[in-house]
Amino acid sequence: MENNFYQFKATSLQGKEVAMDSYKGKTVLVVNTASKCGLTPQFEGLEKLYKQYKDKGLVILGFPCNQFANQEPGDEKSIAEGCLLNYGVTFPMFSKIDVNGDNAHPIYKYLKKELGGILGSKIKWNFTKFLIDAEGNPVKRFAPTTKPEKLEGHIAKLLQI
Repeated sequence: MENNFYQFKATSLQGKEVAMDSYKGKTVLVVNTASKCGLTPQFEGLEKLYKQYKDKGLVILGFPCNQFANQEPGDEKSIAEGCLLNYGVTFPMFSKIDVNGDNAHPIYKYLKKELGGILGSKIKWNFTKFLIDAEGNPVKRFAPTTKPEKLEGHIAKLLQI
Protein backbone atom coordinates (compact mmCIF):
# COMPACT_ATOMS: atom_id res chain seq x y z
CA MET A 1 0.00 0.00 0.00
CA GLU A 2 1.26 3.48 -0.77
CA ASN A 3 2.84 5.19 2.19
CA ASN A 4 0.95 8.45 2.47
CA PHE A 5 -1.98 10.06 4.23
CA TYR A 6 -4.52 8.00 2.26
CA GLN A 7 -3.55 4.73 3.95
CA PHE A 8 -5.29 5.76 7.21
CA LYS A 9 -8.80 5.63 8.61
CA ALA A 10 -10.41 7.52 11.46
CA THR A 11 -13.76 7.47 13.24
CA SER A 12 -16.04 10.45 12.71
CA LEU A 13 -17.76 12.23 15.61
CA GLN A 14 -20.87 10.34 14.50
CA GLY A 15 -19.07 7.01 14.99
CA LYS A 16 -18.57 6.19 11.31
CA GLU A 17 -15.26 4.91 9.98
CA VAL A 18 -13.87 7.29 7.36
CA ALA A 19 -11.05 6.29 5.00
CA MET A 20 -8.69 9.17 4.34
CA ASP A 21 -8.51 8.10 0.70
CA SER A 22 -12.03 9.52 0.38
CA TYR A 23 -10.20 12.89 0.37
CA LYS A 24 -7.96 11.98 -2.59
CA GLY A 25 -7.41 14.93 -4.90
CA LYS A 26 -8.17 17.46 -2.15
CA THR A 27 -5.87 19.71 -0.18
CA VAL A 28 -6.30 18.61 3.44
CA LEU A 29 -5.69 20.55 6.64
CA VAL A 30 -5.51 18.32 9.73
CA VAL A 31 -5.95 20.09 13.08
CA ASN A 32 -6.04 18.76 16.65
CA THR A 33 -8.76 20.73 18.37
CA ALA A 34 -10.13 21.47 21.84
CA SER A 35 -13.23 23.31 22.92
CA LYS A 36 -11.85 24.77 26.16
CA CYS A 37 -8.54 26.12 24.92
CA GLY A 38 -7.34 29.71 24.65
CA LEU A 39 -6.96 28.99 20.94
CA THR A 40 -10.51 27.61 20.54
CA PRO A 41 -11.66 30.76 18.71
CA GLN A 42 -9.51 29.48 15.82
CA PHE A 43 -12.51 27.30 14.97
CA GLU A 44 -14.02 30.48 13.55
CA GLY A 45 -11.03 31.14 11.27
CA LEU A 46 -10.84 27.49 10.23
CA GLU A 47 -14.53 27.48 9.32
CA LYS A 48 -14.04 30.68 7.33
CA LEU A 49 -11.16 29.08 5.38
CA TYR A 50 -13.24 25.97 4.82
CA LYS A 51 -16.23 27.90 3.49
CA GLN A 52 -14.01 30.03 1.27
CA TYR A 53 -12.05 27.16 -0.28
CA LYS A 54 -14.09 23.95 0.05
CA ASP A 55 -15.52 24.30 -3.46
CA LYS A 56 -11.97 24.75 -4.77
CA GLY A 57 -10.72 21.53 -3.16
CA LEU A 58 -9.92 22.21 0.50
CA VAL A 59 -11.09 19.97 3.31
CA ILE A 60 -10.34 20.57 6.99
CA LEU A 61 -10.33 17.61 9.37
CA GLY A 62 -10.67 18.32 13.08
CA PHE A 63 -9.39 15.81 15.65
CA PRO A 64 -10.43 16.67 19.22
CA CYS A 65 -7.73 15.90 21.75
CA ASN A 66 -7.71 16.01 25.55
CA GLN A 67 -3.96 15.65 26.08
CA PHE A 68 -3.31 19.31 26.85
CA ALA A 69 -4.49 20.67 30.22
CA ASN A 70 -7.79 18.73 30.02
CA GLN A 71 -9.17 21.16 27.45
CA GLU A 72 -11.39 18.65 25.68
CA PRO A 73 -13.05 16.76 28.55
CA GLY A 74 -16.38 16.15 26.81
CA ASP A 75 -17.70 13.17 24.91
CA GLU A 76 -18.35 13.10 21.16
CA LYS A 77 -21.87 14.50 21.55
CA SER A 78 -20.81 17.51 23.63
CA ILE A 79 -17.83 18.15 21.32
CA ALA A 80 -20.13 18.12 18.28
CA GLU A 81 -22.64 20.43 19.94
CA GLY A 82 -19.93 22.84 21.10
CA CYS A 83 -18.30 23.07 17.68
CA LEU A 84 -21.60 23.60 15.94
CA LEU A 85 -23.27 25.91 18.43
CA ASN A 86 -20.30 28.09 19.27
CA TYR A 87 -18.49 28.23 15.94
CA GLY A 88 -20.84 26.88 13.27
CA VAL A 89 -18.29 24.26 12.26
CA THR A 90 -19.32 22.40 9.11
CA PHE A 91 -15.99 20.72 8.26
CA PRO A 92 -15.56 17.05 9.24
CA MET A 93 -14.82 16.40 12.90
CA PHE A 94 -13.58 13.09 14.24
CA SER A 95 -13.84 11.31 17.56
CA LYS A 96 -11.44 12.25 20.32
CA ILE A 97 -7.90 10.90 19.91
CA ASP A 98 -4.43 11.08 21.42
CA VAL A 99 -1.81 12.88 19.33
CA ASN A 100 1.20 12.03 21.52
CA GLY A 101 2.42 8.95 23.35
CA ASP A 102 1.97 5.23 22.80
CA ASN A 103 -1.75 5.56 22.04
CA ALA A 104 -1.34 8.37 19.51
CA HIS A 105 -3.62 7.93 16.51
CA PRO A 106 -1.77 6.43 13.50
CA ILE A 107 -2.51 9.57 11.45
CA TYR A 108 -0.65 11.66 14.03
CA LYS A 109 2.22 9.19 14.34
CA TYR A 110 2.62 9.47 10.57
CA LEU A 111 2.29 13.27 10.36
CA LYS A 112 4.76 13.84 13.20
CA LYS A 113 7.27 11.50 11.55
CA GLU A 114 6.90 13.28 8.20
CA LEU A 115 6.90 16.84 9.56
CA GLY A 116 8.74 17.15 12.85
CA GLY A 117 8.28 20.38 14.79
CA ILE A 118 10.88 22.87 15.99
CA LEU A 119 11.25 21.00 19.28
CA GLY A 120 11.13 17.49 17.85
CA SER A 121 8.06 15.83 16.47
CA LYS A 122 5.88 15.94 19.60
CA ILE A 123 2.67 17.94 19.32
CA LYS A 124 3.05 20.82 21.78
CA TRP A 125 -0.54 22.05 22.06
CA ASN A 126 -3.99 22.06 20.54
CA PHE A 127 -4.50 23.57 17.09
CA THR A 128 -1.24 22.30 15.60
CA LYS A 129 -2.00 22.19 11.87
CA PHE A 130 -0.73 19.91 9.10
CA LEU A 131 -1.23 20.76 5.44
CA ILE A 132 -1.40 17.83 3.03
CA ASP A 133 -1.34 18.18 -0.75
CA ALA A 134 -3.79 16.63 -3.22
CA GLU A 135 -1.54 13.56 -3.60
CA GLY A 136 -1.63 12.81 0.13
CA ASN A 137 1.84 14.17 0.93
CA PRO A 138 2.28 16.23 4.11
CA VAL A 139 3.85 19.53 3.03
CA LYS A 140 3.83 21.91 5.98
CA ARG A 141 3.28 22.00 9.73
CA PHE A 142 2.01 25.10 11.49
CA ALA A 143 2.32 26.00 15.17
CA PRO A 144 -0.80 26.10 17.38
CA THR A 145 -0.56 29.90 17.56
CA THR A 146 -0.50 30.31 13.76
CA LYS A 147 -3.89 31.80 13.00
CA PRO A 148 -5.93 30.10 10.25
CA GLU A 149 -5.91 33.24 8.06
CA LYS A 150 -2.09 33.04 7.94
CA LEU A 151 -2.44 29.69 6.14
CA GLU A 152 -4.37 31.19 3.26
CA GLY A 153 -1.37 31.77 0.97
CA HIS A 154 -0.12 28.20 1.47
CA ILE A 155 -3.59 26.78 0.83
CA ALA A 156 -4.15 28.91 -2.29
CA LYS A 157 -0.77 27.77 -3.63
CA LEU A 158 -1.65 24.09 -3.19
CA LEU A 159 -5.08 24.66 -4.70
CA GLN A 160 -3.34 26.49 -7.55
CA ILE A 161 -5.62 29.53 -7.36
